[in-house]
Amino acid sequence: MTLQLSIIIPVYNSEEYINTCIQSILKQGLSPKEYEIIIVNDGSTDSSEKLIEKYSKRFENIKALHKENEGVGSARNKGLEVANGNYIYFIDPDDYLVGNVLGQLVETAKNNDLDILTFESKSTKSTFEDSTFSKKLYLRKKHNGLDYIANHKVKNEVWWYLIKKDFLLKTNIKFIEGRWMEDAIFTIQLFLKASKIAHLPFKIHRHYLSKNSAMTNRNSSHYIKVIDDNRNAAVVFESIINDVENQSSNFRTIERLKVKQQSFVFFMMIRMLKSKMKLSEIKKVIQDLSNTSAYPLDKFPGKDYEGLQYVILAKFLSNQHMFYMTFRLLNPFIR
Repeated sequence: MTLQLSIIIPVYNSEEYINTCIQSILKQGLSPKEYEIIIVNDGSTDSSEKLIEKYSKRFENIKALHKENEGVGSARNKGLEVANGNYIYFIDPDDYLVGNVLGQLVETAKNNDLDILTFESKSTKSTFEDSTFSKKLYLRKKHNGLDYIANHKVKNEVWWYLIKKDFLLKTNIKFIEGRWMEDAIFTIQLFLKASKIAHLPFKIHRHYLSKNSAMTNRNSSHYIKVIDDNRNAAVVFESIINDVENQSSNFRTIERLKVKQQSFVFFMMIRMLKSKMKLSEIKKVIQDLSNTSAYPLDKFPGKDYEGLQYVILAKFLSNQHMFYMTFRLLNPFIR
């Protein structure tokens, strides 16, 4: 039997959640000969390694890989190197899936010869919802990558779509290593290369809202790294946008890419107000971004971020004088 699916799980200190994630995958109604679970332990210091090894010894279709801590991008790339399935799916260790759906996803992607099949996610504070998918899947319109981006909100994360492995290998796209927002860059680069993408309007994935996620870590050095990685994402998107502008006249796609680019700057600047950065460092970053389409925030929030607060904050952040004055008020002892 041909291996249809490779599920890649990057793990770092996830002992509290990994069982739920794996169990949700095992309850998909698939034959073990149809899929594999590749768990990449990225240098965990808790009991994650022992848990992973326990699963790999119990189930023949679960592979356990262990490596030094180099970040989630490196872990995902490592998983891709050994993946044998016709389709690839990434999921984070603190998330999970509704039951009995992965086989239908793979069948839908295969029958429609899709490069990418997207679906919806539901955020939850529950560590597990015991639900089984019982609806009949149906596709909306197929798109190429440019049209899909023009007509859909493209989320940053990688757990809301399946990828045909042959298509992924041909693109030669990999995750940037050592950076946050690596999934946002990977996703948009991949979608722009795709010829056939379709969306399923079903909430199949569960995103657990963990209090201890990397993006909520307030450690000073980590916080500043997240700021810099948002800046880097905005810079990388400048190159992506320039390439699209040179190759296409699809105005809506370009506008949506600029909204995405400016979203990195928006959240970067919000974090700057709470950071311990020097004002001179902040001014240098913003001045450099002013030479790109990332700043001022004249496209954000667009259609993808609903709420008057985004509109008001975007105008405030685009006023450098007001922004710097607010930073001084919030951080009177930092210069």
